[in-house]
Amino acid sequence: MAVFAQKMHTFTTIFLLLLMASLSTALLDAHYYNKTCPQAEKIILGTVYNASMHDSKVPARILRMFFHDCFIRGCDASVLLDSTPGDQAEKDGPPNISVRSFYVIDDAKTKLEMACPHTVSCADIVTIAARDVVTMSGGPHWNVLKGRKDGRISKAAETINLPAPTFNVTQLIQSFAKRGLGAKDLVALSGGHTLGFSHCSSFDARLHNFSSAHDIDPSMNNEFSQKLRKKCPKPNKDHNAGEFLDSTSSTFDNDYYRRLMAGKGVFGSDQALVGDYRTRWIVEAFSKDQSLFFKEFVASMVKLGNVGVIENGEVRLKCRVVN
Repeated sequence: MAVFAQKMHTFTTIFLLLLMASLSTALLDAHYYNKTCPQAEKIILGTVYNASMHDSKVPARILRMFFHDCFIRGCDASVLLDSTPGDQAEKDGPPNISVRSFYVIDDAKTKLEMACPHTVSCADIVTIAARDVVTMSGGPHWNVLKGRKDGRISKAAETINLPAPTFNVTQLIQSFAKRGLGAKDLVALSGGHTLGFSHCSSFDARLHNFSSAHDIDPSMNNEFSQKLRKKCPKPNKDHNAGEFLDSTSSTFDNDYYRRLMAGKGVFGSDQALVGDYRTRWIVEAFSKDQSLFFKEFVASMVKLGNVGVIENGEVRLKCRVVN
C-alpha cells in the first residue's frame, strides 16, 4: 500500500505540474471574441494605425510595452496601471519611464467599451496591438490567442526583474527561463529591437571607461563606436541623444541580426548574443534568413503571450485603474 500511495503521489505531482504548464494556453482562444465582440481586432488595428501615422515612435513603444508587461507578472496589463498615493506602479519604474504611448491603449479601450462594454481586457488589447505594430511595420502576421484577464497589482519595484541592456548571455538565459522561454526565444524576441531607439544612458558605459583594460567595449565595431561617442559624449548635456537600434528602425526586418554580426549592436546585451556559443548560431541563422526569423519570432511571441495568464482577474473598464 505504501508503494502504491507513493506512486499515486508522484503521479499526482507530475499531473499538477503538467496542468499548470498548459493552463495558460488552455484558457486562451484565437476566436475568443468572435461572438461577444467580433469587431475587436479591427477597432484595435485602426487605433494603432492612426496613432502610428501621427507618431512614428508608437510601434516600437507598443512592442516594448508588451514585453515589459509580460515579463513582470505575466501578460495581465499591470504595466498600464497608474500609480496611487500608496503605491508606485510599474509604469513609473526606471525601465518603463521611456515606454510611453499608453494613450493608444486608452483610445482603443474607449472605443471597445462603446462597441462591446465590459468585454475586451486591456491585456488582450496590448497583445493584439503588439502584433499589429509588427505587421504594419513589414513583419509577420499571426492569430493572437485571446481571453486574458487584467491583474489588480502593479509595483514599480518589480521592474528590477526586467532584463537589463548590460546583461550577459548567462543572465539573459536565466531571466528568460524564469518565464518558460529558451535560448531561441531569447534571440528571436531580441529581434524586436529592429524597431526603436535608445537614449545614451542605456549604452554609454560601453563607450567610456568600459574596463581597466579597454576604454571602449572591444566587441563593438571601431567605426561604429566612434560614431556613438560623438553622439554620446561624456558629460552629455543632451538628454534626448541616442541611437536607433538598427539602420532600418521603422521596418521590421532582420537587419538587427546583420548588424550584430558586424559588431554594431547598440546594447551590450544585444552584442553579447554573438559572443556566446549558445546564441551565436541562432543570430547567424536569422541574419541570413529573414523568413526563418519571422517564423521563430511569431512562435516566441505566442509563447510570451501565454506567460502568467490569470483566470481570476477582471476586465477593466479603464486600463489605467482597477475596477
